[in-house]
Amino acid sequence: MLRRTLTILTSAAIACGLCAAAPPPALEAAFHNTIVSTYPDGRQARLWLDKDGSYRAQGRRHDPSNGIWNVKGDQICLHQKKPATVPIAYCTAIPSGEVGSHWSAKSVFGDPLRVQLVAGR
Repeated sequence: MLRRTLTILTSAAIACGLCAAAPPPALEAAFHNTIVSTYPDGRQARLWLDKDGSYRAQGRRHDPSNGIWNVKGDQICLHQKKPATVPIAYCTAIPSGEVGSHWSAKSVFGDPLRVQLVAGR
């Protein structure tokens, strides 16, 4: 009986660990549009978030990348997987608002960014 209970509890714990938490409602507009970050030199990077926890991006030099994202508190954290896995996450405020919303942020290197949610993918 004890062995069966432990097996059930272990299975439930594994299943819970594989279940993705529902994304915050504030991200809903981002799933259908593009997050554009403008650097001080005018170049732009683009980010596309997917509900399944993945993302695709195009850097300001037009270099493609992708990875996974998760939410930690009031921030979204990006973990790059390609072209190379980066051992640290880049975390920033969760984008909120509708298309046309804009806010300030910092790049992974500390550069000031002007970020905007633009229509379409």
